[in-house]
Amino acid sequence: MRTFATMVLGIILGAVAVVLGVYWYFVTGRAPVATSEPAMPFEKRLAHQALNARVNREMPKTVPLQPDEPNLTAGAQTYREHCAVCHGLPRQTETLIAKGMYPHPPKLTEGKGVTDDEPGESYWKVANGIRLTGMPGFRPALSETQMWQVSLLVANADKLPKTVQDSLALPLRPDEAAKAVLTK
Repeated sequence: MRTFATMVLGIILGAVAVVLGVYWYFVTGRAPVATSEPAMPFEKRLAHQALNARVNREMPKTVPLQPDEPNLTAGAQTYREHCAVCHGLPRQTETLIAKGMYPHPPKLTEGKGVTDDEPGESYWKVANGIRLTGMPGFRPALSETQMWQVSLLVANADKLPKTVQDSLALPLRPDEAAKAVLTK
């Protein structure tokens, strides 16, 4: 019986030591916090697992708008005004803001982007934001319709009508970049 009690005490003391060690690691400034530093062990995996679980549980399952040309065009305008400064425009150079962010914001209009995500997943991210990433929640700034339009835009970025592609291909003007930063 004494060896069992010793083992339980050892497990408890070991767990307390681990918690105190992690606490010490953070409060003494040893954890990487600059955007130029590498990620902590398991940081990306834990963050993605938590985000995916929350989004899967809470994202809307039905889309109230159609991905037609008027909605995609309106979504492109909203994207240019509020998203492009971080997520970029097709065939445009990355902005200085995007270069300095950690984690690095994904390009949403080129390559795979989020075209394999359901529009409800993109909507949840647009509406709520993602903690510790620089991705703001736009619920206070955009209407439900605007959030759905931009979500449909990024979900369909690989199959946009030519007119929408052309509006996204125009370079981001300095006043648009400044407006995007000020509205975050």
